[in-house]
Amino acid sequence: MTVDDTTSGDGTQPPSDPSVHATPHHEVDHTAEPTDDPLAIRLEQLILGADRRYTPFQAARTAGVSMDLASRFWRAMGFADIGQAKALTEADVLALRRLSGLVEAGLLSEPMAIQVARSTGQTTARLAEWQIDSFLEGLTEPPEPGMTRTEVTYPLVELLLPELEEFLVYVWRRQLAAATGRVVQAADDEEMVDRRLAVGFADLVGFTRLTRRLEEEELGELVESFETTCADLVAAHGGRLIKTLGDEVLFAADDAGTAAEIALRLIEAMAADDTMPALRVGIAFGTVTTRMGDVFGTTVNLASRLTSIAPKDAVLVDGAFAKELTRTGDAPVSEARAAEEAAAAAERAEKEGAHGEPVPVPAYRFGLQPMWQRPVRGLGVVEPWLLARRGTT
Repeated sequence: MTVDDTTSGDGTQPPSDPSVHATPHHEVDHTAEPTDDPLAIRLEQLILGADRRYTPFQAARTAGVSMDLASRFWRAMGFADIGQAKALTEADVLALRRLSGLVEAGLLSEPMAIQVARSTGQTTARLAEWQIDSFLEGLTEPPEPGMTRTEVTYPLVELLLPELEEFLVYVWRRQLAAATGRVVQAADDEEMVDRRLAVGFADLVGFTRLTRRLEEEELGELVESFETTCADLVAAHGGRLIKTLGDEVLFAADDAGTAAEIALRLIEAMAADDTMPALRVGIAFGTVTTRMGDVFGTTVNLASRLTSIAPKDAVLVDGAFAKELTRTGDAPVSEARAAEEAAAAAERAEKEGAHGEPVPVPAYRFGLQPMWQRPVRGLGVVEPWLLARRGTT
């Protein structure tokens, strides 16, 4: 829905200049016009709660925002250019006022306001597409004979809209509260952006070959099942799902023990499902830069490389992750050390006899097995460790 930002202050159009429209993020169709389909217009009015009243220039002027800034906001939100068609509503004007008001009040810089618009637009665009696809997929058989899917859409959206809106706000507030809590617990200001995290990739083995063998619907169901299983397990055990990439998911956790538990649960869940390919996981621990809900940096790259060399149904971790597990007592320094500790505890128990105090034996959750050092593209030589539940290394 973004605008043609070449309109001058008096509303006239200057000569076309292709460089004006260039954007580093995506190609923009400057010929895009709002639809004239009657049902589409009715649905738009239902969802937006208002009629079309403004051209982009009029909306920007009413909001007290320059056309240049309005154009950047709308493009960041992912809306296509519409020239100067009358397609905008009071809600579009209000959104411009709010964003520009945050900048004018000094609460956000202009680049940060554009980032807010972009992150919100990208997230909600995917959400909206998924919801509509999912809801309409179940309408292959209309409730009454003779009704088409198109005729069913309007009443369906009318019923779902208020409930989904309330639910969206609820989930967003809960996620915002959790994210804010993590930030305020950071040790210092630098940790708010560059934090030490455990980052893991889980990758389906042989997925490319699978795509050539399965029908599109079967492939879609497999990917959906994989993503759903991963999302549920990551959330249930205290991690955060960063993103899904079809045959791969990226997750993060604040501590190594949580990430290790998630990784092994994922392996176990996929192995127990005969319809799923084998899974491999790579995890690294270290400083990570966070931006717009994503994570970046050498730690993320290393986790990705470890995933690519991990055996199927196995978890590979880097040295820093292994060291962190031993530091927190989640894994022994070595199996030999663990065996010595167990033998010493048994010897003390025998000496003290039945009436002595129970002798504690370290209860390690995980085991680590060093693997051969190997060069990893772009990261030099690393020594991966094979992670497993205690007693299965």
